[in-house]
Amino acid sequence: MGENSSVTAETPPPSAKTSAIGDALLKQFFAEVSEVERDNEVIRILSCFKLNPFEYLNLSFDSSIDEVKKQYRKLSLLVHPDKCKHPQAKEAFGALAKAQQLLLDQQERDYILSQVIAAKEELRSKWKKQLKKDTAGKLKSLVTEGKYDKEHEQSEEFQQQLRLKVREILTEQEWRRRKMAMRISEEEGRLKKDEEETKEMWKRKREHEEQWEGTREKRVSSQLHYVPCYFEI
Repeated sequence: MGENSSVTAETPPPSAKTSAIGDALLKQFFAEVSEVERDNEVIRILSCFKLNPFEYLNLSFDSSIDEVKKQYRKLSLLVHPDKCKHPQAKEAFGALAKAQQLLLDQQERDYILSQVIAAKEELRSKWKKQLKKDTAGKLKSLVTEGKYDKEHEQSEEFQQQLRLKVREILTEQEWRRRKMAMRISEEEGRLKKDEEETKEMWKRKREHEEQWEGTREKRVSSQLHYVPCYFEI
């Protein structure tokens, strides 16, 4: 009993200095982990497909407006240039702000979701064609009365296909939009050129008329001084 007491007495309690060092190391460790997390998020944002704001905010297509706002607050704090040391943090922060703006704009949101619906329909059509070839899958689908189809659409495989298909459709739509904008720009340029040529034509006509009017007195005077000569035959 006495020996145990002496051992206990000889073991010094951790000093305040040791505890402070431990706290500082722990704080530094979490700061480093947090910085890595911030950098990774910046890299993720900047690698997103530019035409899909849902990707920037890392949200599913069925996310609500409140979920969009909540996710934006969370991610924007993570990559805020004042807190994140990554050299492209400001760019990532701006991308998140633009993504939220698009999803809060009802017209823009409806446009994107309409492309999502188109993508789903295309994938569903493809899935039904596969089921016709797969007897077991077709029977299972009939037995479960559509539950099998719903499970398929909730799978990670389908969601990945959906994201890729949405990318494809949005890219096609953006290309068409740019082509149309280019045609409109060309047509506007042609109309502007025609308008300028018409203005120039009328300008030259007015100048000609003014010149003609300016020489009127001279022409009248020359006619008055003109004495015709008559010869007898």
